[in-house]
Amino acid sequence: MAATKDPYTTLGVAKGASDEEIKKAYRKLARKYHPDTNAGDTNAEERFKEVQEAYSILSDPEKRKAFDSGGGIFGGTGGFDPSSFRGGGNFGGFGDILGDIFGNRTGGANPQRPQPGRDLETEVHVSFDQAMEGAQVPVSVPLSAPCPTCHGTGARPGTTPSICSLCQGRGVEAESQGLFSISQPCRQCGGTGTEIKEPCPTCEGSGRTRQVKRYRVNIPAGVRDGSRVRLAGKGEAGPRGGPAGDLYAVTRVGDSPIFSRKGDHLEVEVPITVPEAIRGATIEVPTLSASKRIRVAPGTASGTIQRLRGEGPPKLGGRGRGDVHYRLVIDVPSSLSDEQREAVDDLAEVMNGNPRERLLSPDR
Repeated sequence: MAATKDPYTTLGVAKGASDEEIKKAYRKLARKYHPDTNAGDTNAEERFKEVQEAYSILSDPEKRKAFDSGGGIFGGTGGFDPSSFRGGGNFGGFGDILGDIFGNRTGGANPQRPQPGRDLETEVHVSFDQAMEGAQVPVSVPLSAPCPTCHGTGARPGTTPSICSLCQGRGVEAESQGLFSISQPCRQCGGTGTEIKEPCPTCEGSGRTRQVKRYRVNIPAGVRDGSRVRLAGKGEAGPRGGPAGDLYAVTRVGDSPIFSRKGDHLEVEVPITVPEAIRGATIEVPTLSASKRIRVAPGTASGTIQRLRGEGPPKLGGRGRGDVHYRLVIDVPSSLSDEQREAVDDLAEVMNGNPRERLLSPDR
């Protein structure tokens, strides 16, 4: 089939378009006019052929050079070749590109490869201390596991699966679609290439049974609420001996009566007295392991944060430890004794001045 249209016009790109721009334009038009999405539309099929022919020219450096040097008329070097779907060309072949667009239905995958089982997710509850220090936590998970009778084959003990009579063991069926042959998993064997004549009486041929598996999950130090711990190969078994998926344990961390988690760090609210805030003090504060002393500067305002570096939770991946932030809050008594009231009155007399004066000044 000879090209009758300018391939640049067909793909909607400029003559100096880059390889990537040509590929992008081709992908868009191939998706739009592909026979799979335009069943029975002869106009779309013809347009699809034009797009393929244009791309067969512009994706091949030699063909593109010959077309450009011929003043826009392409001849002698050949037009669209359906065999190019099996490779070749400057961009890895039509098959690779169409496989990207339509889910690799043009081939390339191994349909007989055993299908893996599903990944599973379960929750594990740990205390705040366990999350900080790490722990090993038991967990029970209901899942599909290899059948203990047939060991995952799906066949009655003493028998073996036979070659599928429909696909002859290939695992795929080919369906003609105009210029293309679309392969899909065999409807009889599900793509395994085998069929079971005598199913296992326990699993009825599936190769799997529902079981409860018990594992111990290693919780690393420093996990947060919602962290996911992966147990490779501990998910559901694949059908007919396929590999198992993974199990993800989602941590649910209990609250601490003292610490609050703030990203990589911890925060503690520490009350201080009015005299400590005014004249300063050295106070004792809690850490994860024991306690330490920090200095409260004179004139500390309520809400001031002091920080102890490296005293917080371990960072996942061995990246050190976070910090502990101490939020200093002035503890104001809700009631006073006569002696305290007298002391406050004396303080008020010597602490003269109105701190709100600037708020009420006319020229503020």
